[in-house]
Amino acid sequence: MAHKKRRKAPPDENGKPTTADIYAACVEIRNPNGKQPSKFSHVDITPYSDIRIESNVPSSEHKPRWTKETKPKGFEYLKQLFEDRGEGVREEKVKRSFWVAPMVDASDHAFRILCKRYGADGSYTPMIHSKIFMESATFRKEYFSTHATEECRPLLAQFCANDPTTLLKAARVIQPFCDGVDINFGCPQRIAKRGNYGAFLMDDWPLVEKLIKELDENLDVPVTAKIRVYDDLEKSVEYAKMVEKAGAQIIAVHGRTREQKRLAEYKCNWDFIKAIKEAVSVPVLANGGVRNYQELQECLEYTGVDGYLSAEPLLGNPTLFSNPPFAPNPSEGQPPYPLENDHSFQVFLEYIDICRKHPTAPKIVFGHLHGIVGHWMHEFHDLRDDLNENRRKYADLDALAEWVERLRARAKEIREKEGRNYPIRKMSQKQVDRQKKREIAEAIATQEEEEKMLKDIDEKDKEREKDLKLAAE
Repeated sequence: MAHKKRRKAPPDENGKPTTADIYAACVEIRNPNGKQPSKFSHVDITPYSDIRIESNVPSSEHKPRWTKETKPKGFEYLKQLFEDRGEGVREEKVKRSFWVAPMVDASDHAFRILCKRYGADGSYTPMIHSKIFMESATFRKEYFSTHATEECRPLLAQFCANDPTTLLKAARVIQPFCDGVDINFGCPQRIAKRGNYGAFLMDDWPLVEKLIKELDENLDVPVTAKIRVYDDLEKSVEYAKMVEKAGAQIIAVHGRTREQKRLAEYKCNWDFIKAIKEAVSVPVLANGGVRNYQELQECLEYTGVDGYLSAEPLLGNPTLFSNPPFAPNPSEGQPPYPLENDHSFQVFLEYIDICRKHPTAPKIVFGHLHGIVGHWMHEFHDLRDDLNENRRKYADLDALAEWVERLRARAKEIREKEGRNYPIRKMSQKQVDRQKKREIAEAIATQEEEEKMLKDIDEKDKEREKDLKLAAE
């Protein structure tokens, strides 16, 4: 996998390394025998104790939580995942646990910690490509990080794969740093189709079974699976039963088919999830169709599942699992997320503070910025343009926090003057200019089409007159 050369962000006014440089130093591949000096030798990374994997050989220093002989199964597995919670809480979590779903460039270490503070019980890593994970040290260091006492444990490391041998090698490398390895059988994107993984393995049950069995029989930690449903209920249930029989100790079920990629257009099929829960004996987690805490409770009651994992709604509202709710539901007529009032700014600034302790890629931080407070940029285009034109500057968390405070002050002014808790989408001057250009171009095209039609009619009239004249002669 090709990686772009990482440019250093400009130092701050005091000449200190920026937080973008600190992240780059943390993920840099350093060859102790090489002649090339480190690009970030000026950066002290000793205060940062995040664990990042550089070698593609299993660690001799870190050991998995269990062994092949002692690893738990089914509901005992869930029970041991929450063994540090105290007996009463542990029993409650075995029945109903809330999870941060695997999200590429989104379920990062810092974000998992943020969600844990607001009610999430466990997390998945972003989906990791097993083949690239084994081939690239840079990929390993950038796409996985954790902590010796991670606030968001339990943690399931999710891989996509289509080769059992490669998957097992990758899983053995990562198993000392997580509480289970999940296999992605749910990704419906075109890249998964091209790579023959994710939901596109639903056409190859023997391979699905082989991938799960390979991990179940050879890993020291349990294997879990995330799946989608088919159009047919009976086939969906049989598929889930096959996944269970192959060795999956938790099954997360997204209640849409792989063709139903646009979430807003298709209602999540809770009936299918409910049927799967009733048909298997291992814990089942539901996924899809929940936008707030009330809908979460409705899903749990209707399907009878053992927990829920959320993806897109958490990106707009990382406090979705909090009970009592961290913030009231959005105003009538507004989207169910992100948060309104000052709550979204509070949450994002808290995320920035977490990133100071756990260095995070700037592109991921920007992604969460857009998800949590980005809706206000639809109204304040000058701040949006400033952000887009100075990305390297705002890759530093101190500079970004100052920018967020400016956006926050604008939103506060709207609340105080207009009593409005949400932004109103407005067109920027650039958008207005582009629209005018489109309108002018469309008017010119319409005029040219009309002139062509008139010309064609005129030519046909002339030909008709000519034909009549010749006939008269």
